[in-house]
Amino acid sequence: MTDLTPDAPNSHPQPTNATGEVEDLLRSLRRKEGTWVFWGQACQTLQKAGYNPQKIFEETGFEPIQQNQVIVASQVYTSMVNAGVSDEVRSHFQRTGSDSLYEFRILTQTERAAAATFAVAQKLDSLAAKELAKAMKELSRMRTLPPGFTDSAGDALAYQYWKFAREQSDLQERSRLIANGLKYATSDSARQQIEKLLTDFNVVPRRPAPRLPIYRLEAEEELPRILPVVGKFPLSTQDLKAVPLIEESGPFRVVKFSGSGAWVPVPGWQVILNAEDPVAILWDSNLLPNQINNLHEEVIVVVDRADRQWDGNSYFIAEQEGQLQIHWFEDSPEESLLGRVVLVLRPKKILDENVTKDVWQIDE
Repeated sequence: MTDLTPDAPNSHPQPTNATGEVEDLLRSLRRKEGTWVFWGQACQTLQKAGYNPQKIFEETGFEPIQQNQVIVASQVYTSMVNAGVSDEVRSHFQRTGSDSLYEFRILTQTERAAAATFAVAQKLDSLAAKELAKAMKELSRMRTLPPGFTDSAGDALAYQYWKFAREQSDLQERSRLIANGLKYATSDSARQQIEKLLTDFNVVPRRPAPRLPIYRLEAEEELPRILPVVGKFPLSTQDLKAVPLIEESGPFRVVKFSGSGAWVPVPGWQVILNAEDPVAILWDSNLLPNQINNLHEEVIVVVDRADRQWDGNSYFIAEQEGQLQIHWFEDSPEESLLGRVVLVLRPKKILDENVTKDVWQIDE
């Protein structure tokens, strides 16, 4: 996201939830008044007041994706300030850098402050900020710190370059990675570890991430249909009428009803039967990790909640910023695992869904 150019930092008050101030917030956003931090807080207030992102866009010109970025970045800014940063860092991010703060959303409050301070000191752009956030997050998941490296922001980034350099056989690229590691390392011990690569030319092969266990429905018998169960005979007419009307939706025929539950049909493959406590999560395939193609379709991720023992050949569900995410951990992580990904189920390709309803067409 392009850096924004606001007016003076304190030229406008913080947005509130008062209904009477909604028009003032819309007017301020329309005129690009105040700081980008104010814009994010204003967009969040408007959304909480019932304005959807498209309506805000029509009223102010802030596109939905821009609204999301400034909202998240303003939240990161607030937590960063609460954690404690210098006036220089706070002033810098009041003026610009919302795209960099957006990348720090995956970090804890303390880590955000450290990352922001380091980003300002090193004059990092948003792409480098994204690398920094990823490096700090991965380092925080390790049970023990790598020998010679500390948990500082600079050492976290330097460790990534050290690791990449060891995996690189091309001497020119290896030298570039070593130089970057030395540039960002903040501890003498980290610098010493990186300098060893100047004389040690052994290449450590990178362990490739395992492929997700993706399946696609193919045969007709693999497309079961869920029916509501009325009960056991004898039953009355009222029993029959009491069954809620169900509607199937999506390629997996997800069934919902007026109660607090839903079902989805999944073939009884052995991998499903072996799962002790399987649950299904609908997921967009383009959001899955380690994807080779750019195919975008809805898939089902089956997770065994009872299988929480780390395995380097499997993907796991873990919590990140209050949301479920799929991760592959090269080493045993510090954070708690919520379940192993048993399989990712792709829908059956059907050129014409109406054809499957006509038996005579299928027979031909």
